[in-house]
Amino acid sequence: MSMILFACVVRVRDGLPLSASTDFYHTQDFLECRRRLKTLALRLTQYPGRGSAEGRDFSIHFSSLGDVACMAICPRQCPAAMAFCFLETVWWEFTASYDTTCIGLASRPYAFLEFDSIIQKVKWHFNCVSSAQMESSLEKIQEELDFQPPVVLTVEDTDIANGIMNGHTQIHLEPAPNFRMEPVTALGVLSLILNIMCAALNLIRGIHLAEHSLQCYLYLFYSPARTVKVVLMLLFICLGNMYLHGLRNLWQILFHIGVAFLSSYQILTRQLQEKQSDYGV
Repeated sequence: MSMILFACVVRVRDGLPLSASTDFYHTQDFLECRRRLKTLALRLTQYPGRGSAEGRDFSIHFSSLGDVACMAICPRQCPAAMAFCFLETVWWEFTASYDTTCIGLASRPYAFLEFDSIIQKVKWHFNCVSSAQMESSLEKIQEELDFQPPVVLTVEDTDIANGIMNGHTQIHLEPAPNFRMEPVTALGVLSLILNIMCAALNLIRGIHLAEHSLQCYLYLFYSPARTVKVVLMLLFICLGNMYLHGLRNLWQILFHIGVAFLSSYQILTRQLQEKQSDYGV
């Protein structure tokens, strides 16, 4: 019998699903367990490290470290050491494949769906290889569990923690932050091209090259305190061009400052997209 039935990788801070294994189980009890896994994923910040939510037929095991958590649904009789050994393997594989910047910038569910093939390989290994062949790894995990036992919940606890009472009354969940920007406009593309031109003209002047490169970044990607950064960057570009007054003619200075103002306007007017009303793990 398979010991690992379903697995997924989620972002800890908001429960955003990053990747998941293909689901071949459609019984009512299993689908209910999947629903509770979604609920638990939204609350992982409350349960750092390892934990298990035990149900009648299935158990949910999770292991979180840093920005990423791995979760699995296993039969009740699955040894905890095997489940956590599996989750640790998936965690290492995922963090070796994607850096923290990519994980932090992910704005849509299952942004790394191609990782499903790795999850399936690890699942197959743990489901098909005998425990004797993994004895050393399982013993190591068991020692860690004995030294620091995982948090133990019941699947009903996941509903209570999420404000669901008896499956009828649901308290509104705080939506996960959405960092997807509005589509790039034609004027925005023009400002990017002009910034690239300015950066190319300033290849020998590292600070000015960095200024225009940062303006491109601020336009393309969401950044906290964006307005402050834009104002400071515009100020530095203006001061820098004043400093180079003796090396540039008036038209060159006006060109660089004009590009800076256009880019700043585009950055400040490009807003975050409205988050879609429904997505889950």
